[in-house]
Amino acid sequence: MLQRPKRARIYRMNTLTIRKPDDWHTHLRDGAMLEAVLPFTAQRFGRAVVMPNLSPNPIITTEEMRAYKARIEKTAASFPGFTPLMTYYLTENSSPEDIARGFKEGLATAVKVYPPGTSTNAEKGVMDIAKVYKTFEKMQEIGMPVLLHGERLRRDDGSGIDEVDYEKFFIETKLTPLLKDFPELKVVLEHSTSKDAVDFVLNEASTRLATTVTVHHLMVNAEEHPDREPYFHCFPIIKSEEDRTALRRAATSGSPYFFLGTDSAPHLVSAKESAKPPGGIFTAPAAIELYAQVFEEEGKLENLEAFASINGAKFYGLTPSEETITLEKNPWTIDEVVSVADTPSTPLGTGEKIRPFGYDEDPAKRLQIQWRMT
Repeated sequence: MLQRPKRARIYRMNTLTIRKPDDWHTHLRDGAMLEAVLPFTAQRFGRAVVMPNLSPNPIITTEEMRAYKARIEKTAASFPGFTPLMTYYLTENSSPEDIARGFKEGLATAVKVYPPGTSTNAEKGVMDIAKVYKTFEKMQEIGMPVLLHGERLRRDDGSGIDEVDYEKFFIETKLTPLLKDFPELKVVLEHSTSKDAVDFVLNEASTRLATTVTVHHLMVNAEEHPDREPYFHCFPIIKSEEDRTALRRAATSGSPYFFLGTDSAPHLVSAKESAKPPGGIFTAPAAIELYAQVFEEEGKLENLEAFASINGAKFYGLTPSEETITLEKNPWTIDEVVSVADTPSTPLGTGEKIRPFGYDEDPAKRLQIQWRMT
């Protein structure tokens, strides 16, 4: 069972109204999965940066992006206030000109870099960042952000690294020289999970470097839920209490370098309960409510709007939403899994489900969510 961290301070109020938040990192999938999961994000967020690592074919070209965005918008027809922000999946063969065209047309928002092996369907990603420097040069020129999955799995000689140090090693060997080589390139270190990442971003204190923070890394540590538990298995992995404490302090501080990115990543129950479960945690069904819970526990509810609704928009050069949402103190639990319907193009099999973060078959073990969006 998920538990409140020790020594939490409680900042008490019964309702909270903030500008409508944005999710600067989420996975909407495609086909039947897209239809099943998109409403949870569209109900809570005005905009969402959509990850491009579709399987088996990631979004590499502008035409692929255009078609994927059309599928998202068709699925989101019942949510006219929702805007998907599209990203390219960068490969060593990607065309800088095509990427620049998509950005200049207003179709693309950013480029995502996956080192192979670091995430779902990352095998086509960038092994050697130096090989995509021409793309970074073009992106720096036009002001297009790059989103980095900040992990490195092996050294140059092929030797392995302890997975708890993947992020630290990436920062030391890849991010630091990248920032030096491209002093005006806008960079998001995606889903920071460690004290090392927090310290690095704070020490840089640069308006062109920011980081997203997931709600599950704010709520869970490795001592309570080791990575071998399939429903807590994610990329990057859940880390120590020291790391979680650093993330919570940074995310709730009001600092402009930290903003909301759920990294909500749905997988079918059949896959999660297989011999080799994929990494990813599906937090969308209660995302903003759970962030509010963390901020309340840290006594920083007054900083939730900056983290959820303002910092990310300013980093991307967008206007924060003029709409608002209201959260009220009204405890609840997630009492069912999410059904995924078969479609002619994506026959998944009868009775496929997705299990959200916080759900348990045993009602007594379900996470008590303190806030509800009205």
